[in-house]
Amino acid sequence: MTPDTTRPSARPTPEWFANGVVYQIWLRSFTPEGTLAAAAKRLGSIAELGANLVYLSPVMLADPDPRREFWSVRQCASVAQNPRNPYRTSNFNRIDPEYGTEADLRAFLAEAHRAGLKVLMDLVYHHTGPTCDLLSRPGFYQLGEDGKPLCNSWHFLRLNLANAELRRYFMDDMRHWLSCGADGFRFDVSGAVPLDFWEEARRTLGKEKADLIMVAENEGLAEEQALAFDASYSFGWYDRLRQVVVEGADAAVLREHHDRLEAAYPRGSRFLRYSDNHDLHRADVVFGEAASRALTVLHFSMDGIPFLYNGQEIGDTTPQDLFSHWPVRWETSGTPTAKAKREFVRKCCAVRRGPDSPATADFAWIENDRADSVLCFRRREGKRAWFTAINLRNRPVQIRLASRAEDPHGFRDLLDEGKEIALGAEGRLDLPSFGAVWGIQKARG
Repeated sequence: MTPDTTRPSARPTPEWFANGVVYQIWLRSFTPEGTLAAAAKRLGSIAELGANLVYLSPVMLADPDPRREFWSVRQCASVAQNPRNPYRTSNFNRIDPEYGTEADLRAFLAEAHRAGLKVLMDLVYHHTGPTCDLLSRPGFYQLGEDGKPLCNSWHFLRLNLANAELRRYFMDDMRHWLSCGADGFRFDVSGAVPLDFWEEARRTLGKEKADLIMVAENEGLAEEQALAFDASYSFGWYDRLRQVVVEGADAAVLREHHDRLEAAYPRGSRFLRYSDNHDLHRADVVFGEAASRALTVLHFSMDGIPFLYNGQEIGDTTPQDLFSHWPVRWETSGTPTAKAKREFVRKCCAVRRGPDSPATADFAWIENDRADSVLCFRRREGKRAWFTAINLRNRPVQIRLASRAEDPHGFRDLLDEGKEIALGAEGRLDLPSFGAVWGIQKARG
């Protein structure tokens, strides 16, 4: 795809974010204790893996209200029957005792910085629980004709971000967490909050913290990366990964979705590329171990920002439930399979954040004669070029590129000891089931 230089560019972002790797910590599963203090002790392992940015699940006081009419469908279906939903806030100014204290949060953030990690906190400004302390503030909620707060589709009470006082309250809330040491925020359901609020937050807080990171849990609002956000989610990309890998859809649906967003958003917009997070079933369960590995190569080599979820680096398959304490089985880390998986992910992180990173290089698809099954693309920056081919089928595939000029002749595999990528007769490339090739070519001279 030829870059469209006529479109406006996305807002600039720090290099450490553009070239970075996000690692999500869900406290209830990251450690057996489920606390900030316990999680702080594992931050070194994230740094050693090669990620540089931790996205921390919500730690504010969750609403304990037991009335099921104010529970989400997923909450009602959980075997835990736990009213304390991290995304249903009761008090924005208090750390939930389940996770520790504000002193524990400050210690966690300080330890992350000592390990060379930045931290995004997860903030929920669209809704609250039914006993939130903000209910005493006139005008802070959207009201129905009966004068009662309106609920959203999760049965949570909807806040009124048209209210200037509530906006100031949340500006101060963000300012407080930044003073504790946070480096930025992931904003839940950001697309349901007026965009001008996020733009105001960027203008206001960006003056106080120039390298503030703001991530939108949203996809499809092209204007959000013009002035407000550094990156957006990629819900549609994940959905199409499932369609292709699990349901057998044509791989072209991935290209079509990618190109549609590329054309709609400002030039250079950034999307989180993930196959696992707290809202999903584990990647190795959904896609299988081999396909999960291929998708990791895809997300680290293509445009966007790669995203890992706690335990993904060892292929953890512990069921995901927001309301239960089912910890990652870190005790399996020493098994050959888990060790190999972690080493593979570490290599991907090393490339992504190293001198041979394609993070900011131009992106273009390469046509091949098995486009129903295989994604091929080229990245270019200066005198360097990268080549990626991903087989999204559970069967071997042999491909021929539409142009011999695009053959990865002389490219060295970034994940296989720098070996030259082997081409067969007539320039064909053999890919095993869910096989992936990621190579680099450096121009001489």
